[in-house]
Amino acid sequence: MTKTLFKDNMPALQNKCYFNYGGQGPLPTQSLNAITSSWQTIQKLGPFTNNVWPYITKEIITTKNLLAEICAIHPKRIAFTENVTSGCILPLLGLPFSEGDNLLISDCEHPGIVAACKELARKKNLTISILPISKLRNGNDKLGETYKTVLKLIDEYLKKNTKLVVLSHILWNTGQIMPIELISKRLKEHSSKPYLLVDAAQSFCQIPIKGVCENADIYAFTGHKWAYGPEGLGAVTLSSRVLEESSPTLIGWKSLQAEEGIYVNNKTPFHSDGRRFEVATSCIPLLAGLRSSLIMLNNEGNENERFSKIKSLSSDLWKKLDQIKNIKLILNSSPPSGIISFTINGIKSQEEVVNYLGQSNLWIRVLEDPKWLRACVHVTTDFNEINNLVDGLNKFILSKETI
Repeated sequence: MTKTLFKDNMPALQNKCYFNYGGQGPLPTQSLNAITSSWQTIQKLGPFTNNVWPYITKEIITTKNLLAEICAIHPKRIAFTENVTSGCILPLLGLPFSEGDNLLISDCEHPGIVAACKELARKKNLTISILPISKLRNGNDKLGETYKTVLKLIDEYLKKNTKLVVLSHILWNTGQIMPIELISKRLKEHSSKPYLLVDAAQSFCQIPIKGVCENADIYAFTGHKWAYGPEGLGAVTLSSRVLEESSPTLIGWKSLQAEEGIYVNNKTPFHSDGRRFEVATSCIPLLAGLRSSLIMLNNEGNENERFSKIKSLSSDLWKKLDQIKNIKLILNSSPPSGIISFTINGIKSQEEVVNYLGQSNLWIRVLEDPKWLRACVHVTTDFNEINNLVDGLNKFILSKETI
């Protein structure tokens, strides 16, 4: 398969076979140039002059409008953040919990949000229940069956006092997709109507998300993974009730409707839209970089076309790995997303696999808990790279057998 112009625009992909999109995606040169150009514009205008504010305002509005189009929601329901973790935590900590309320967290969540929930529970004397979905391994072939099982588990583990459900759209370890819209409907029918917090680190710009953001109370994503954007910039979409009921937790001048009169006894000093969860000075040039990447990504096809390509690539990799002796795939059939997790039997540590492959510029990663190997494919992956990874794994296993 020939390289696309999109791929040619990424220096990080010219000298290696890269399978770590779920950790951080490469930044296109065009996006890097957009960041640099924006910085230069700000310096020419003066970083703190009356001339610069219209430019900054336009950058913010233009970027939020683009994200709103991708998420199919109103721009006012979007708040800029630095990353997924801050996008989850800032609105979460302001939700109106009462002592004894229950938090339901899946057993496939990222350590950052789990730690935040545990600390929140400690401070406010809440209880935590764990939703056991890590053993769902059907893959793409029986996705409908997986959805039914998830909904059944939701019904089983919801309590009368459950106030929050925390669940990733795509599980970062197994790669399974969760039926967020169906779960949202279930929660709205529940007596306590729990909030739904969705970690969208692995879903934004990998799978279609229109309709999903509308159904989640908190849907937090980042630009630096599947969107090929710069690190340090993410966003979160917020439901109307979160905007009405959650108080700002990390407060700065951006959260305020107006800086003047702050000493006056104003009971509603904060913005009523997503800005109530924005804090203070942030890196404006990153907005231009993210927009550039999103536009280039869209030129590769719409979200459905790109996702179809990702699934074709992941299916090819899964099938080839399934033929290798001593490789144990986590899913029982080809994955529903671009995430493929596996282990290799008979070795001391999975880390030695990463080190071995890295010597040939083949890059995958080790998950910490559980200790699985993870390879991610994206629209810039090609079948030659997949074959190179498969050959590298075959050579590694052979080297162990000959010792």
